[in-house]
Amino acid sequence: MNILLVDDSKPMRNLQKHALGALGDVTFSEACDGMDAMRVIAASPNGFSLILIDWNMPNMDGLELITHIRETDKKTPLIMVSTEGEDEQVARAALAGVTGYITKPFTTDGLVEKVKATLAKAA
Repeated sequence: MNILLVDDSKPMRNLQKHALGALGDVTFSEACDGMDAMRVIAASPNGFSLILIDWNMPNMDGLELITHIRETDKKTPLIMVSTEGEDEQVARAALAGVTGYITKPFTTDGLVEKVKATLAKAA
C-alpha cells in the first residue's frame, strides 16, 4: 500500500506514519502543501492507495487540493485530516469529494480505524 501524507507540519506527518505503520506493508510519500502534493502525485505513475490531506496549509489548502485531484481521479480514497470539525466544514469537504474525514487531535487507533473503514468503503 502506498500512502501520500499531505500536511505542512512535519511532526504531524511523522505521527501519521508511525500510526499507519500498524497497517503492515506501507510505503509513504510526503508533501508539505497542496502544490507540493500535486508535484508528488504527477511524479507517481502508479498513484496512491490513499491520500491523507490537511485542510489548512499555505500555497494550496486541502480543499483546493481535493478539488484538483477529483478533476482527474474519482477513485483514490481521500481522507481530510483537520482541526476544522464543524458540520459545515465537513459538508464542504464531502462536496469536494473526500472519502473520509477525521478531526485533530486524534488517537493513533482512531486514525488507523478511519483509514481501514475508508479503504473498505472504497473497495
